[in-house]
Order: sequence, then C-alpha cells, then structure tokens
Amino acid sequence: MSLRVLLVEDDRELRQTLQGALQVEGYDVTVSGSVADAMAVLRHSSQASPAESFDILILDLGLPDGDGSTLLHWARQHYALPILIISARHDEWNKVGLLDAGADDYLVKPFSISELLARIRVALRHRGTTAVAPITHYKDGEIEIHLPRHEVLLQGQAVKLTPTEFKLLARLVRSTGQVVTHRQLLLDVWGDEFVEHTHYLRVYMAQLRNKLEDNPTEPKRLLTEPGVGYRLREST
Repeated sequence: MSLRVLLVEDDRELRQTLQGALQVEGYDVTVSGSVADAMAVLRHSSQASPAESFDILILDLGLPDGDGSTLLHWARQHYALPILIISARHDEWNKVGLLDAGADDYLVKPFSISELLARIRVALRHRGTTAVAPITHYKDGEIEIHLPRHEVLLQGQAVKLTPTEFKLLARLVRSTGQVVTHRQLLLDVWGDEFVEHTHYLRVYMAQLRNKLEDNPTEPKRLLTEPGVGYRLREST
C-alpha cells in the first residue's frame, strides 16, 4: 500500500510540482492550501479507517490563513506522524525553534526534488517506516501503461490521451487494486477547489473507458465503486 502524504502548500504551481513528483515515487498525496483545511483533513483521516491516516506531513510556513507553525504545534499535540517543514525562511533561530517544537526536519526553498525525497525517506525511517517502490508500470492483457514514459499501449498501439485523462489514469495506476475516492481523485487531478465537481470524474472516466475498454458500458478494468470512487483492476 502506498504511503500517504499530506502536502500543505499555498503556492499552486509549487504544490502541483511537488505533488506530481511525489506521486511518481509512489506516494499517495493529499494536498491542502491552508491551516484550516489541513486541520480538517487531518481530523477526517484520524476518524476514518487506519488506511486513511497519513504517514508524513510536509508543511509550508507562509499560509493564507495563518502561519504554518500554528499547524505544526497543533499537529504535534494530536498526531505522531513525522513533520517536514519546507520554507523560504533562512533564519537559523526560527529553524531551531520549529525543530524544538516538534518538526522532524526543515528544508529551505528552493530545494531539489531529490533532496526532498531523501529527507522524506530519512524522516520515515526514523519513525520506523520504509518507503516502498512506486507502481509506475501496469500490464493487463492487451493494455500496457508506462507512467515515466507517459505511454499507454493497447494491442501494441499507442493510445492518445489528453493530459487530464493521463493524470486520472496514472492516479489509478499508482493505487492499482485499491479504491481511490472521488474526493482524492478530484484533489489529485484537478486541485482542491474542484473537490465538489464529481461530474468531472464521470466525464473523464467515460472518455478513458471509451479508449481503453472493449465494452465501455461494461468496463472490466476501470471499475466503479458505487458512492465511493474508482479502482483499476489488478493485473491478471
């Protein structure tokens, strides 16, 4: 099962970049852009099943409704997950204060994706958790998907997908065999401002099925979990 990351960052471009990089590495990423929303997401995860809990919190400090340090203090009082601060603030005393307050690490912007990934692995390892290899390849019968190459093959022929169709399919590939909720798909593919737009999912899932299923009206791979979300069938 993929490790779950809560990424709290209000810069939409950076948030999308980090989210995409983490997803390629196999992490299940939930994004948030404010203190209040992140608190709500954490509360919801703790009240749901253990599978919904987060393995690490990546936290920016400059958020629109308050300072990320507020979320750090609150999260540390209620949760035992590792917390990695990402910030453009260079002040040493500020860094030391946040580390003393419970942050597991502090990464100064700008940083490379490889360094972020390394810091995540270290933080997880210190808490006794090991990151698993990501799912980036899927093959089932006549369909084959290579995420790093952005390639989808059906009967050996390339299938042309729109960027949004590919993002949706890739999100399901990374959780092959698992149900991905409507909310999670909308967050990961379209962003947090679209979490109520479930009609987007219906439209794009229909488009994917038309391109990838033998009979789009009776899908065998891109499966619906009524009232919950969608699932990509495990390879047979």
